[in-house]
Amino acid sequence: MKKLMLLTLFCITTQISKAQELESILLAARSDANKLTAAYVKPAMTGLIYGMNSGWYHTAKVHKKLGFDISIGLNASMVPKQDELITFANLGLRNITSASSTSPSLAGSGDGAQMLVGTTVQGQAVTASFAMPSGIKDDLPVNAVPAPAVQVSLGLPYKFDVMLRLVPEVGSDDVKGKLLGLGLKKEITSIFGPLDKLPLHVSLLAAYTSSNVNYNMDGTSIPGQNQSANFKLNSFTAQAIASLNFPIINIYGGVGYSGGSSTLKMLGTYNLEYTPVAAGPTITESITDPLNLDFKASGLRTTLGLRLSLGFFKIFADYTLQEYNTASAGIAFSFR
Repeated sequence: MKKLMLLTLFCITTQISKAQELESILLAARSDANKLTAAYVKPAMTGLIYGMNSGWYHTAKVHKKLGFDISIGLNASMVPKQDELITFANLGLRNITSASSTSPSLAGSGDGAQMLVGTTVQGQAVTASFAMPSGIKDDLPVNAVPAPAVQVSLGLPYKFDVMLRLVPEVGSDDVKGKLLGLGLKKEITSIFGPLDKLPLHVSLLAAYTSSNVNYNMDGTSIPGQNQSANFKLNSFTAQAIASLNFPIINIYGGVGYSGGSSTLKMLGTYNLEYTPVAAGPTITESITDPLNLDFKASGLRTTLGLRLSLGFFKIFADYTLQEYNTASAGIAFSFR
């Protein structure tokens, strides 16, 4: 089970580890570096928020008291086409030029554009060049931002289910991460009177997820000290859900709201080298904690899904319409 839970952090770490390639962007002035980095990682930050808010249910029916299930699923948030590319003209860059007008974002594909920096360091006009990081679209499952989830649900009195997603801090000296997700589902079918005699079940659901990943960089791109990237995510969702529970085939869906925020920080000291426009030796400038980026996403969501019940074994899949449409699929072992 521990190895399965680690899948939840694996895809986050894969994306955050691209920070090693982000170091070269620091050669730009701080404001330009923040704009370029934010545009590059935004699809991953947004996709993870929506992905973490998905896959919390595959039925509106709650367990009997102390009944439980264990589900293993994958949520894949589809990045809109316009977010697969960075358009430099839209960023308001002041110290950077490029022969290209666009470059792939993290969720795009292809090699990054070559960039030329012209700025002033220690009172001298200097230049530098770097390549934007490439996109990883071709390496992502179904060309979408993945957010695996391993979840345990437990039935409580008064028709409540409590749900838990937990990865205690794991990893190595280079990468460490943890995740905590809590959800609560309350079935309210009985308040609709005769409906409780039908295979229809209606519930309210609320869920919250918090994740933190620290990635220590080796300083091979740009020398320095104590270099690391830190990712934090907080997401939440509130939904009204319903399901038609037949003996084998179950149909479920929901409407509600999804939102959250994420931050990406690049910490430590980075020694940047520039070439003077006039003749002279290379100029080195040291900067500390250069990036502190915030991302937010929110909006309405609508989900429709199908579950196949084979005794205690369940197979489910659903699709959610939202800013980043999300497909979810998985299996569950349910004991009522």
